[in-house]
Amino acid sequence: MPFSKDTPVKQRAVIVAGVRTPFVRAFGSLMTLDTIALGTAVTRVLLEKLGSAGTRIDGVLWGGAILPSATPNVGREIVLDSGIAPTVEATTLSRACTSGFIAATEAAAMIERGEADIMIAGGSDSTSNAEVKMPPSFVHKTAPVVMNAKSGVKDYFRLLFNLSVRKDLLPQRPSIRERTTGELMGEAAERMARFWGITREEQDAFAVQSHHRAAAAMASGRLADEVLAVELPNGKIVSADNIVRGDTSVEKMARLRPAFAKGGTLTAGNSSALTDGAAALLLMSEDKARALGFEPLATFRSWAYNAVDPADQLLIGPAISMPLALERAGMSLKDIDLVDIHEAFAAQVLCVLRALANDVFAKERLGRDSAAGELDPERINIHGGSVALGHPFGATGIRMLLTMANELKQSGKATALLGICAAGGQSVGAVLEAV
Repeated sequence: MPFSKDTPVKQRAVIVAGVRTPFVRAFGSLMTLDTIALGTAVTRVLLEKLGSAGTRIDGVLWGGAILPSATPNVGREIVLDSGIAPTVEATTLSRACTSGFIAATEAAAMIERGEADIMIAGGSDSTSNAEVKMPPSFVHKTAPVVMNAKSGVKDYFRLLFNLSVRKDLLPQRPSIRERTTGELMGEAAERMARFWGITREEQDAFAVQSHHRAAAAMASGRLADEVLAVELPNGKIVSADNIVRGDTSVEKMARLRPAFAKGGTLTAGNSSALTDGAAALLLMSEDKARALGFEPLATFRSWAYNAVDPADQLLIGPAISMPLALERAGMSLKDIDLVDIHEAFAAQVLCVLRALANDVFAKERLGRDSAAGELDPERINIHGGSVALGHPFGATGIRMLLTMANELKQSGKATALLGICAAGGQSVGAVLEAV
């Protein structure tokens, strides 16, 4: 595993292709496709790219945050549905918003250890199909009756009379809330914004930048090769992201109400939306890629996973994992051409940028005398980010890797630094380099 530039590897892993579905607001046009169907759609495209070499796939690694309880190994179901040989093994990885990213780095590590030559790494989530849970009291009361083969009509009638509509029968509303603290992710981001002095105006300006850049990338055709048209069960076609607002402005953003706290600074406009979508990458050993006629796009120079206390600054992790990835690559910020940071919230990105430039933070969190360096918000996320494009949890890391790998190839630039925060106080940073 390439934790540092000096780690010996048997063969270099390269990203050779990738694709994603349109990223669509939850409960919209992709609602009829669950996470398996979304993942199958992108995997089939990669199989087409492989052609006859599709029979040589060594494995599938898949990321997801909202896993169906009946079929939690989503990757295995995608193998069985997509046309990959049923003898190909698959593993599903769940690490919140970094789930897709860890699928990609694990696939690269397998290739570099010599355990595989061709891997598919992907991620998907359908927020629209998240399971709505019943209160624990409902389960505790009904399970002894339902799971007892000897239960009869009288037992079920007794059960009905024992159930309370208010306490037992009202479904629980799903929320992105930390189990250990009870805090919503948006509430944690509000705390971070106050700590780092991030204003509402700064957040809105960054959100507008994200939308404008994503809209420009779409209009120029820059993202066209990344996004496939998805056919729905009713025959309709979904071919484009639908969250991006190229006509938004700071003035429009300023009209939105706080979403997580009275008098707060986070709104629906400067936060990422609940989203459905999938993305997948095709990774190979460099020798195998060239033998099959694929032109490598990029390779991992390093990566670093990290975790912080969720009760502290839940989403600050990239300010630690990104410098660690740079260190393992033998590089510094001045060596990096492109920077792409996941936008769970505009506030969270701006807090990470402040932390990266803060000497006290560097000393306390990284044991260093000086900070990684200052990044201008206008220098990062050149094609927008999750605030504009949306955030299907398991797919976002793959989307970012695909966009940066393509950008390195098309622009002729050499390196890209990526960072993602995740629930549970976790994060990842990575350095991609052109091949």
